[in-house]
Amino acid sequence: MELAGMSLLGEVVADDRARIAFGKVGVRKDDRFAVAVGEDGTIVLTPLVSIPKRELLVWDNQQLRESLARGLAQSAHGETVGLGDFTQFVDGRDEAE
Repeated sequence: MELAGMSLLGEVVADDRARIAFGKVGVRKDDRFAVAVGEDGTIVLTPLVSIPKRELLVWDNQQLRESLARGLAQSAHGETVGLGDFTQFVDGRDEAE
């Protein structure tokens, strides 16, 4: 079996509950994958990373993403301005609720 850019690492057998262990190829606990099945039965797993829905706007908005990157770079270089204590505005609720 040949797939472009992939190499065969071995053979696995499903257990009595149809599960397959992938630890030998580097998969770890809580890793996530998109699963695609071809017409010929080929199964392809693509690694995924999940993010909270409230953070999706950063990935959907390039201008916001660039602004955030600039702010993080400025902070890393010590280019910050103290604006005081903002705890008076905290009411214990998450804005996304």
